Amino acid sequence: MFNIGDKIVYPMHGAGVIEAIEEKEILGTRRKYYIMRMPLDEMKVMIPLDTIDGIGIRQVISNQEVESVIAVLEANETKMPQNWNRRYRANMDRLKTGDIYEVAEVVRNLTLRDREKTLSTGERKILSNARQILISELILATDRLDADIMTIVEEAIK
Repeated sequence: MFNIGDKIVYPMHGAGVIEAIEEKEILGTRRKYYIMRMPLDEMKVMIPLDTIDGIGIRQVISNQEVESVIAVLEANETKMPQNWNRRYRANMDRLKTGDIYEVAEVVRNLTLRDREKTLSTGERKILSNARQILISELILATDRLDADIMTIVEEAIK
């Protein structure tokens, strides 16, 4: 169970801070929700408490782990399937894990591929989503501005 003020990661959405725990009735069902504010776009997300065990919510990485994430971004591209459809599914599976290192690999691999060849619309969307997830967590882990984190990420990917 998380508390108000905790920094958490919601897989496929990104990182945020729990601002409140509220009970709401939606479609005739009363449930408790975490109200999470995300650092990018100041968006708020409602996460049902009764489903958190199955969706992989976790705490934001520590400031010390940020260097390991940057090392993943600086590493060489991981071998990916040549078929765009298989590559798309593999990258989606990585994002769904919620693991920051997997997300960093997706960002690195697709950014490097985009520099070589144009990405498909689907892969471009995955890259955008992965970048948002990665940056939101790094912002909360380091307490730095989003522009600073975006620069760090871009410079890390060679």
